[in-house]
Amino acid sequence: MGRVVVLGSLNVDIVTLVERHPRPGETVLGEPGGRLAGGKGANQALAAHRAGADVTMVGAVGTDEAATAYLRRLEAHGIEAAIARVAAPTGTALITVDEAGENTIIVVPGANALLDPHEVRIGPGDVLLASLEVPLGTVAHVARRAHAAGARVVLNLSPYAALPHDVIALADPVVVNESEMALLADSDLMPASVLVTFGAAGAAWGGTRVDGIPVPADEVVDTVGAGDAFAGALAAALARGAGQEEALEAANAAGSAAVRWSGAQPDAAL
Repeated sequence: MGRVVVLGSLNVDIVTLVERHPRPGETVLGEPGGRLAGGKGANQALAAHRAGADVTMVGAVGTDEAATAYLRRLEAHGIEAAIARVAAPTGTALITVDEAGENTIIVVPGANALLDPHEVRIGPGDVLLASLEVPLGTVAHVARRAHAAGARVVLNLSPYAALPHDVIALADPVVVNESEMALLADSDLMPASVLVTFGAAGAAWGGTRVDGIPVPADEVVDTVGAGDAFAGALAAALARGAGQEEALEAANAAGSAAVRWSGAQPDAAL
């Protein structure tokens, strides 16, 4: 079984709970939801670890107290941390969650924006999982190098951005949700291998589709991080040699489970 190498962001999530999201120009009152570990990269790394993979997290944090707390968290979970400490605040995400568990998120990249393509140990049988809250040039460089080394490259185009044609072409698969798929379809970057997630309705990869796992409305706590849980579990399944249907089912189960806890990661308080 290969490793999962996750290239992506580490953020401190500042969560506010609201009855409903404000309309433009409106102010609503909220309640504190906590300071939690987040960032698409770290969320995916923790999900891959929960799914049984050996995981290396590649990212950047600042030299602040939040960075120290986050590195301790990764160590406690047994995740190898190839983390650069840079002269910028650790990334922050400002998140509001309404009573239905739906969220809005504003990300302030901070240290994530300074992640450079430093050397990462990766080889045949490994899976590189990369998302786009870090510099696109870094993602492209590491993806090319991972592919050349015989690793499988999984690209989560979230938040959506255009990568070079050759980088899109080497991914197996490119992972997008419905809105990201619409943006991809409007570009000239259509990949050969694309996996589309449909939230509670499931996911499709090529000719393979799995239905969503119903979660009763009263059990939906928070949808933050569900897509990251999906991607991390997908990478773990691929690293152990699973085929498309098996990998989709494992990823779908992880995404469904993730809406039952508060925050992007379980027990995520920092």
